[in-house]
Amino acid sequence: MLDVRRLRLLRDLARLGTIAAVAQAHAYTPSAVSQQLAALQRQAGVPLLERTGRRVALTPAGATLVGHADAVLAALEAADAALTAARTGLTGTVRIGAFPTAVRTVLPAALVALGRDHPALDLLVAELDPVAVPDRLRDRLLDVALVHDYDLVPAEPDPALESLPLLAETVFLAVPEDGPAGVREARHADWISGSPGTLCDAVTWRVCREAGFRPRVRHHADDFPAVLALVSAGQGVSLVPELAAGRPPAGVRLVPLALRRRTRIAFRRGAGGHPAVAACVAAIRASTRAYLGGEWSPWADSTPS
Repeated sequence: MLDVRRLRLLRDLARLGTIAAVAQAHAYTPSAVSQQLAALQRQAGVPLLERTGRRVALTPAGATLVGHADAVLAALEAADAALTAARTGLTGTVRIGAFPTAVRTVLPAALVALGRDHPALDLLVAELDPVAVPDRLRDRLLDVALVHDYDLVPAEPDPALESLPLLAETVFLAVPEDGPAGVREARHADWISGSPGTLCDAVTWRVCREAGFRPRVRHHADDFPAVLALVSAGQGVSLVPELAAGRPPAGVRLVPLALRRRTRIAFRRGAGGHPAVAACVAAIRASTRAYLGGEWSPWADSTPS
């Protein structure tokens, strides 16, 4: 019988590329990871790894085994969910990740409801960029997370995760009152973008490229109130999603774009039936509905991805 912990290490080697990266992700030493992978190879009875210079690569048999790893791990998540559902009451720690806009808007009421209805749950919240969420979920550092993408920059499906749609927002171009009327007209303007490597930065560059130019990024800011304050001060223009655009400061005009930011509730594949995960999903959906004043996006009733 193959060891599940070792199977997870092999899957992460395929994802991360080096034993050193796997060791860092699991707080192991590289030597310990190598020993565990060697033990897995002995269990499998066929070569799973081969040396290519200083690096290791998966053999065809190793790649085949990795292809089954996500299904095995999802089945174990589902089994754990079923056992937990058989117990009375919800207890334990639930680690929730969310991007800053969600932490300020739709998440607080969900936390209040969860604390009221399930007082034995220990709720831990981490604010982070959606780019970091998949790894945190796979590594079991998060249990539930709010993530988003844009229709112009869709997220790639992840076989280790599943998600439920929550809402779709209009994205605005925030400009000074006498600023440009749209993205094309802002080709000569200064831009305010997210930090390099964030999804907000990626979508800014993609939107401008679609409009036929490279943005002249003058400022980087990840906090939307700070972004809007910079726009109000005449420091440039920026993309701002609807959740962050409710009360813009004086001197800011919001131009709606044909661009949507789509938010989803994500968790490890197979964990959707876990009572704590299901409770989080229900509470977040209810708080989102309340925050939007009862308006509910039809997109939110779609099936899991």
